Amino acid sequence: MELLELKGISKEYRSGRGTVKALSDINLSVKRGEFVSIMGPSGSGKSTLLNVIGCLDRPSAGEYFLDGMKVDRVSDDKLSEIRNRYIGFVFQNFHLLQGLDALGNVELPLIYRGIGSAERKRRAKEALDAVGLSDRIHHRPSELSGGEQQRVAIARALVQEPLLVLADEPTGSLDSRTGRAIMELFQKLNAERGITVVMVTHDRDMVRYGRRIVRLLDGRIKEEEFIG
Repeated sequence: MELLELKGISKEYRSGRGTVKALSDINLSVKRGEFVSIMGPSGSGKSTLLNVIGCLDRPSAGEYFLDGMKVDRVSDDKLSEIRNRYIGFVFQNFHLLQGLDALGNVELPLIYRGIGSAERKRRAKEALDAVGLSDRIHHRPSELSGGEQQRVAIARALVQEPLLVLADEPTGSLDSRTGRAIMELFQKLNAERGITVVMVTHDRDMVRYGRRIVRLLDGRIKEEEFIG
């Protein structure tokens, strides 16, 4: 069953010299429980596509269905609600708050959803345990390695129990060994918990951790490859 479906998605931006077409006629479906890697050179439209999938940006044309909901033309408030309820984000640069420990950073999305303190802490501890950081919950980002910080970011994405986790160059700030460990964690969460993962990367080694590779070029899907 499809979790998300893009039909004829295009995205244009206005610039000083006219209009830039970042995406052109994208048709893409992702089933529940899939792990999809999106790859392409700089300027191919990878981040724009992830922003549309993550409801951070609206398409200029086309239709987007998420869990059966048509989300491409909903109000800004509804779009924000959809992001908070259905989507977890993992970014290249972690985006952790330096003044909070790991537990506090993972709790943040639950605060925005109005969940009480005891329940927040319980769920945040469970999420940190799932990424192997149960012994580091009271450490601040400055006291954690890059790989540990990315694990905190993954726990923060998981704590909402999202339908979909979107990862934007999640190993880009890490050395290759730590990057492989993070990708193995994504694989484990995908295989054992059935979490749907869509990842953008330019790294040819990391892209093959997904089960399907979608290659972009000049804002279009050039080809798709299924990994056995």
